[in-house]
Amino acid sequence: MPDIPDWLQWPAFAASLLGEWWVGSRSAGRRNVGFWILMLSNVLWALWGWSSGAWALVTLQACLAVTNVRGSLKAER
Repeated sequence: MPDIPDWLQWPAFAASLLGEWWVGSRSAGRRNVGFWILMLSNVLWALWGWSSGAWALVTLQACLAVTNVRGSLKAER
């Protein structure tokens, strides 16, 4: 995989915080946006982790994506 620059951590960090903030909203629309931002942050972190050989981080992001989907499905009930 090509080298992913270290600065990719910053958009991943920002997306994680913003997504978590919006997931905690009372508005269903904002929670949905927050979910997708969190999924984007999972991808960004996994890309950076893959390029850095941080396999635990890649695995964590995959697990977090699964828990995000689970939480979203439970919130729809």
